[in-house]
Amino acid sequence: MKAILAYQFGSPEVLKLEDVEKPSAGPGQVLVQIKAAGINPVDNYILTGTYARKPQLPYTPGMDGAGIVSAVGPDVKNFKIGDRVYAEDAATGTFAEFSLVHQDRAHLLPASLSFAQGAALGVPYGTAHFALVNRAKAQKGETVFIQGGSGGVGVAAIQLSKVLGLKIIATAGTDKGLQLVRQLGADHALNHKDPNYMNELMNLTQNKGVDIILETAAHLNLGKDLTVLAVNGRVVIIGSKGPVEINPRDILSRGAIVTGMSYFKTSLEDNAAIHRSLAGYLAEGKINPIIGKEVPLKDAVQALQDIAAPGAHGKVVLIP
Repeated sequence: MKAILAYQFGSPEVLKLEDVEKPSAGPGQVLVQIKAAGINPVDNYILTGTYARKPQLPYTPGMDGAGIVSAVGPDVKNFKIGDRVYAEDAATGTFAEFSLVHQDRAHLLPASLSFAQGAALGVPYGTAHFALVNRAKAQKGETVFIQGGSGGVGVAAIQLSKVLGLKIIATAGTDKGLQLVRQLGADHALNHKDPNYMNELMNLTQNKGVDIILETAAHLNLGKDLTVLAVNGRVVIIGSKGPVEINPRDILSRGAIVTGMSYFKTSLEDNAAIHRSLAGYLAEGKINPIIGKEVPLKDAVQALQDIAAPGAHGKVVLIP
């Protein structure tokens, strides 16, 4: 089968497309014929070799994917050959024609969704759900500020915030991204390239600030975020590329909570609950993954470079 391999850590340029042996399903695993693989920012972080998760070389990148169950291993009870599934945190990378997935990290894919949409579900929607429900403990009527609303996690966060009955302010960095944020149902869309966008946010809240901030670039924004929090506000840090300077008084004066999260640290019980909720929302048509671009597997290097650049617009997926 064809697969992307990294023989060394570094930038996306180190990746190579090669022929490798198709894996066999072990106990509790399903072998999925990948029809689409989701690309996440964390894939680039892991590739650097400096992330908390450091795979053994060589390895195939990719955590999210969707496809058809090709084989099932011993003790697998919930899936059969031919099932349409989406996968998250795959045991072997999804940037390949086939991938092994533990049965607890595979979920049935509704017939109403394409494989590309399925590949956009796992990490983005799981992250957004965990951030809003488990970490921020969002309550109906609160105001959420979503930094990076046009990216994979941002799109998921806007859709889930609508389901939860939140007032939504979201940012993007391009006209196309701002248009997408509005189409998804954000009450207000702000351009984070505008030097006055935080002042505009405070005006929108009558200077009360926001109850919840979902922060995907804490290295750039956390210090500013703390100045626009309401009393008892919460910041959930989803991503950061480095250190940032903050004033702790901005936290103290508001009685605020600043917390981090890693979706990959969720328990099996929390994970199962998240995807039961997502299944219900999908069935009701309340969430709908947005695909920005479908890219051939052979162009994985360019795709990873693209998601690291500003101007996100929906999910980028690889097609084997």
